[in-house]
This record gives sequence, C-alpha cells and structure tokens, in this order.
Amino acid sequence: MINANDLRRKFADYWSSKKLGHREIPPAPLVLKEDPTTLFTSSGMQQLVPNLTGSPHPLGKRLYNIQPCFRATDIDEVGDNRHTCFFEMMGNWSLGDYFKEEQIPWMWDFFVKELELSKSKLYISVFSGTKEVPKDLESELIWKKLGISDDHIFFYDATKNWWSRSGPPEKMPDGEIGGPDAEVFYEFTDVPHDKKFGENCHPNCDCGRFLEIGNSVFIQYQKNNGKIIEMEQKNVDYGGGFERILSAINDQPDMFKTELFIDIVKEIEENTSKKYTDPLSIQAIRIIADHLKVAVFLIIEGIVPSNKEHGYILRRYLRRAAVKMHQLTGGLTPSFDQILDRGVLRVYDGIQGIDRHKQRSLIFQVVNREMERFSESLDRGLKHFTKLSDNQMEAEAFNLFASYGFPFEITAELAKQRGVMINKITFDEMYKTHQKLSRKVSSGMFKGGLADHSEQVIRYHTATHLLHQSLRDVLGDEVRQEGSNITGERLRFDFSLSRKPSDEEIKKVEEIINQKIKEALPARFEIMPKEKADQIGALSFFKEKYGDKVKVYFIGGSSDNPGLSYSKEFCGGPHIANTSEIGPIKITKIKKIGANLIRIYLIQHPTSTPDVEF
Repeated sequence: MINANDLRRKFADYWSSKKLGHREIPPAPLVLKEDPTTLFTSSGMQQLVPNLTGSPHPLGKRLYNIQPCFRATDIDEVGDNRHTCFFEMMGNWSLGDYFKEEQIPWMWDFFVKELELSKSKLYISVFSGTKEVPKDLESELIWKKLGISDDHIFFYDATKNWWSRSGPPEKMPDGEIGGPDAEVFYEFTDVPHDKKFGENCHPNCDCGRFLEIGNSVFIQYQKNNGKIIEMEQKNVDYGGGFERILSAINDQPDMFKTELFIDIVKEIEENTSKKYTDPLSIQAIRIIADHLKVAVFLIIEGIVPSNKEHGYILRRYLRRAAVKMHQLTGGLTPSFDQILDRGVLRVYDGIQGIDRHKQRSLIFQVVNREMERFSESLDRGLKHFTKLSDNQMEAEAFNLFASYGFPFEITAELAKQRGVMINKITFDEMYKTHQKLSRKVSSGMFKGGLADHSEQVIRYHTATHLLHQSLRDVLGDEVRQEGSNITGERLRFDFSLSRKPSDEEIKKVEEIINQKIKEALPARFEIMPKEKADQIGALSFFKEKYGDKVKVYFIGGSSDNPGLSYSKEFCGGPHIANTSEIGPIKITKIKKIGANLIRIYLIQHPTSTPDVEF
C-alpha cells in the first residue's frame, strides 16, 4: 500500500522525470503578509498568476510542487468526511508549452499506473459550454482515446467545470483569464447513495460516494472588450488534493481515517473519552482535528491570536476547537498539548516546514495562552447562550462576540444545533455601528489617550475601568477620572481626590483589581439613549458633550441583568472581551500633580512596590 511519504516521492519523481522534464518550484508561504488582496495561499497556482498571463518564470515553462494551502471560506464545510480548511495541493503547470493532448494522458497515467487506482472507479467531468464558450469536445475525445467509456464521462456547466478568479465567463472582467477544466473523481463503491442529494448519484453529487481527486484547468481564454477570445499563450494548471488522493489510494471514503488524521483523532478520543464511531461526536472530532492542524501551520509562520487579519483567523479556529472540546467533555477544556504534539507535529515532522522538537514549545505556548484567555468566558458565554430564546439569538450574536469572545461562526453553529438559523447581516451591522462609534469617540474623547490599538494597550484601556471603579470603592464617590495616557508599557491614570490615599487603601485597590481579573468578568457594551445611561448610573468623564445616543461599557453582569455589572462607563474605546485577558497587575507609583489631583501608574505583572510621592 502506498503511504503518504510514498505519494510525495512518486509525485515528485513522475513530473521531474526526463520524459516530462518539470522543475520543482518552492512552495509559497502559507501566510501572505504583504498581499493586500488575500491573507493566505489557497492554491498552488496563486504564486503563478503573473506567469499564467505571460510573464516568464525563472525555472522555465514546466513546473510542479506540493503546496500547503488554507481556505478559511471552507470552514462551514468542515465536519463531513472530505472537507478540511488546511490541505496540500499537488500541482503541475505548463506555461505556454504543452496542452490538453499531453496533460490528460499524463494525469491519467499517474493515477492508474503510478498509484494503481482502479480504472473502473475513476470518472471524468468535462465542460458543457456556454453561449460564449464552446463545449469542450476536444477533452472528451482525448478521454475516449484513453479508453474511458461514455458512462464514465459527465458534462457540467460553468459552475462546476470552468475556472477563473471571477467565476463563470459572463462575470469575468476585461483582462481576466480562464478556461474549462477536466476533473477526475474516485468512486467509493461501498458508499450507498443518499437520495436527499438527488434521485440519481453522479460525480458531483454531495452524498460522499464520489470524491474529486484531480483537476486540470486549461487556461485558454481571456476577456477582451467584453468578449471571450482565445489566448496566444495557452496554459495548464493542475491541482490534486494530497489528502483526497491518499483517501482514494486507501479506498477510504473518510479522510479522517487515513494516516494524516488517524493519530490526531485517536488523541482527541483519549482526551475526551469520546469515540469517533459515535454519531454524536464524529463531527466535533473532525472539526477539532482540522482546526488544530490549521493552528499549527499558522503558528509556525509567525501568527499569534489577535483581533486583526491573520491573528483573528487563528483565534477563530482555536476558539471553535475549544467550544467543540468543551461540548465533548461536558464542560472541561483539557490541554491541547498532547493532541498537537502526537497528532500533528509527529505526523508532519520534517514536512512543509515542521520541526517537531524546535517548534513544539512555541506552539504549546501560543495555544495555551489563548485557551487560558478564552476558557472562563467560554463557560460563561455558553451558559448565557442557553438562556437565550430563539428570537434573541440573532440580536445577541454580537454581544456574545463583544462580551465573551465568541466569533460569529460559533454562535451561528450553536443556534443551528437548536434549529435556528441566524443572519450574519445583523451581526455585521452591529459591528459596523460599534466601529463607527468607536472611531468617532476615539477621535475626540480618546485622542492622545491611547498610544495605539495594540493588544497590550487595549488590555490596559480595559483595566482603566477596573481601576476607576476600585478607586471609588475604596476612596468613595468623590473619585472621578480626569484623564489617562496608555502605552504598551504602562497605564497612567489621573483622578480627583481632596485627600491623600493611604498605603493600605492603594493596596486594597490593587487587590480588588486583581480579584476582578481573576473572576474573568465579561466586558460588553450597549448603545443606548444618554438619558437611560444616566439613569442606570453609568459614569461619564472629561466634561464631555455627548449626543443623544451613547455607548456604555459594562464589566461583569449580563444584558439580562446589568445590575450585577461591576463597572458601567460611557466609553468608545477598544476593549478586550474578558478581564482574564488583562493578567495580574501592580500599582507602581502614585503622586500628587495638582490641587485635588492625583496620578497613578499601573503595569502588568508584579515587579515592585508602589512609589508614593506627596
């Protein structure tokens, strides 16, 4: 039986042979930090777009590689037997050299001779044509010359057998390239057809009986002045899913039972006491397996969880995996270390940039830090969700994001499990309102107060709410914030008070703040009439002029019971989702800076005793 390492070697040997003469190109980075159009490499041809439109490649016209890919758009598909967000794409390209007459027989030869796949289980799909582009009879004829019978060749329209970055021919803008493709499917004959996907099964049926394992795109057309014309340079772009081909080699319809996933599945079973054979657990186990593999490959390329771009994607995947683990364990969130090490790092050690022993500690550190931040709010968020009625879920999705750090996909999935479909439009509208109001207030009230919007500055900014309320708890309602200045190194906070606070009082303030951090209180906001904000006792500052609508941040409590909130303040600045993300703090300095005006300094992590200046 051909294993994963054999498959890698056979693919490289085949395309680099003297007969075919392809040169191997280095895989592109999975994480694209300088590309404004996309965050990640999602296909092998992505780095070759300039070459497919005529720019020469330094390694020549015949190329191949095995490219690690990540498609966040596939996140909703993960959970069945064949979809993953991280995968490897085996590709070969002709840049104006050979075309259909060579590519189709070579692709077929690789599958049936090199990999010894049964011809009877391989099916072909071909482009059926449009008003602008003719039916691909040329490819059909080549397949038939190879001995493929009519009942193994299927024609599909542009939604299935046409490629361009913009979709079907009519949606291509001027200058866009594209063309028909020829796909190869493997049939798992032991998988019965599920008629909920249609009366009759066929290669593009979603019932799981057929699996696409290879796709040759023949890039021969370009849009010019609104018309599809033939290109002078005709190209071949082939991609075959590494994991899918391995499934076909093993005649195993469940990709998660192949050697690339079986170890991680076993580790998840061991850490949750759930079995992959359990119909109630199988989807969650698949999601955890895929998402943790995604996390490993993103972390080794320098990504850490954050609220922006690449980091936010990593955070989404780790938190979704955490929710699934939480559900499987009945509330416990065990360490991911063993799963990551034995299930991913051991399997990929020495492959696609993985060095198990060098990278293990970094990966553990990044993942565990995110799990620590999310674990308390996860439990609270899930408890909050269970109290929601079906009608509340859509409106509360943003609150779960802002207060508990739940990405929209998690809330949508939880709602779906209860038979409720929620619309992302409402979430997006609330998020835009949040951003708009935050920018508006930040341009005035917080101008100069925050050095930047880095994670550390945002943690300190949230800590000002705890500091302000704890000062009032200890020193009385006379305390009122007069200003603040926050950098990544420290928090500086000015407040009014007519007397000198004692050392014991400052120590008590510090203890209260650390206790509230330890309690992992959620931070959330509501946009409400100013009159209502005043009625509930929300604090406002700086003698600021406010509009009719204001944004109030709550720490602790919930939308159902805001009276339990520890802190309520008018605030438009950025905040973390939970006080546990702040980490332990230390008050390092207190000094008088004017009549009835005191300045206090606070840092993360205890390092010294307060320096009092009066």
